[in-house]
Amino acid sequence: MKPRISSKVALVTGAAGGLGQAFAERLAQDGAHAVLVDIKPCDGTAAMVEAAGREAMSVICDVTSEESVAYLAAEVEMRFGRCDILVNNAGIYPIQPFEQVTFADWRRVMALNLDAVFLVTKAFAPGMKRRGFGRVINISSSTLNTVASGYTHYIASKGGVVGFTRALATEMGNHGVTVNAISPSLTRTPGTEGRAPRPGRASMDEEFEQIARLQAIRRVQMPADLAGVVSFLASDDAAFITGQTLYADGGMVRV
Repeated sequence: MKPRISSKVALVTGAAGGLGQAFAERLAQDGAHAVLVDIKPCDGTAAMVEAAGREAMSVICDVTSEESVAYLAAEVEMRFGRCDILVNNAGIYPIQPFEQVTFADWRRVMALNLDAVFLVTKAFAPGMKRRGFGRVINISSSTLNTVASGYTHYIASKGGVVGFTRALATEMGNHGVTVNAISPSLTRTPGTEGRAPRPGRASMDEEFEQIARLQAIRRVQMPADLAGVVSFLASDDAAFITGQTLYADGGMVRV
């Protein structure tokens, strides 16, 4: 059977580990070559992509820097000549009461969670439009609807991602380019396992389990629960879906 994303070129930000690694591996398994972007090496992810029989290109890039993203775009153009699928996954999620958030804290979150989505998409969307095909997939968060305390800057940034997704879909929809967002619940990754729990939680295990109890599917979310959703939105099966935010969160948000 022909892979569902045969010979496409997929670029994933934040690909060194966690969700980005899972997304890149699944896209490769489904037929895509992968451009792996992070501020640190993506050797482990590259090995997974190559084990799936696809080409892997790793680029160390600060996606909050216009100059660094321009370098990334030039490298991708030289190696592959195009980017068909863009997964804007890189992000941070600090916990801070609003009164403690400085403007520098605010800008740091906005820079990676929202500005980077603009910069990377700006670099690759025009080529998608010229070629008449593209898939832009942005990672938002179900906290936009659950509105947990301590995430004012994070939730604001992810709300911006949703707004950007809807607006860009409107502009790109008649050119063969779809733009969608995925909103997960708290997902167990090495990064989330290693963070400090929210106040009142004894451990991250307790936090994972408490969140799982609020979901319709009462188990902890794993990267594999999202990787298939990314692959679907990247495929021709999702060619008539755009401007949407898909809550892949176990039913944490029920709309």
